[in-house]
Amino acid sequence: MIGEPELEGEWAPGAPAGTPDTAEPGGPGGSLRAAPWRWALGGAVAACAVFAGVLVAQERYAAAGPPIRHRHSEQLCTETPLKAVGAALGNLGVGMPSHGEGPALDWSYCFAAGSRDEQEFSHQAAVLVELHKKADPAPEFGTDPLPDPFGSPLSTRVEEVSGLGERALFSGALHAPRLQVLDGGAVFTVTVRWWDRKDGGSDVDGDAVKAAMVEDARALMARLRT
Repeated sequence: MIGEPELEGEWAPGAPAGTPDTAEPGGPGGSLRAAPWRWALGGAVAACAVFAGVLVAQERYAAAGPPIRHRHSEQLCTETPLKAVGAALGNLGVGMPSHGEGPALDWSYCFAAGSRDEQEFSHQAAVLVELHKKADPAPEFGTDPLPDPFGSPLSTRVEEVSGLGERALFSGALHAPRLQVLDGGAVFTVTVRWWDRKDGGSDVDGDAVKAAMVEDARALMARLRT
């Protein structure tokens, strides 16, 4: 640290002894010389206190987990019949639900398939709802790849969707779009896939399907909202 003589030389060079700027503590002029350093010290202490408060708040938030604003459903196919998606694709059969619960994550899933134009299996749709109770899903949201169960890679540019949850993204491929929605600790994922007709043609409007996915996701989020 800087010694006392240096302080006097720096803050009041050449000042006569006994002036208010160089008076000793308790002297007639008060301790104006020491005041700037006291202010600096007080500011540092205040900054440390604010930083400590931020750390405490972060620790409490991490311990409490991300906000959960939606309930867990054991029968997701009943909660989300995917009416809009079914209308855009042709039809969807009875869904097959599954679910799981754990200390850090509750999840529920529904898978449904349909047929049209004399094709036994022409399209499918799935919904996954994840409730993250400990780790915040926001940092990793939208970073996981979309696997293709049939072996071919699926990749396309990511599209932001406004007005849906805290953040919503479209990814996937032309005939296999995926919609992901982040809302607090909840992540909603809707995936759809369809195949062309045997003659190579297709009567599916991809833009209409994506609009239907947004509509069904919004309806499901409202239904599960607590």
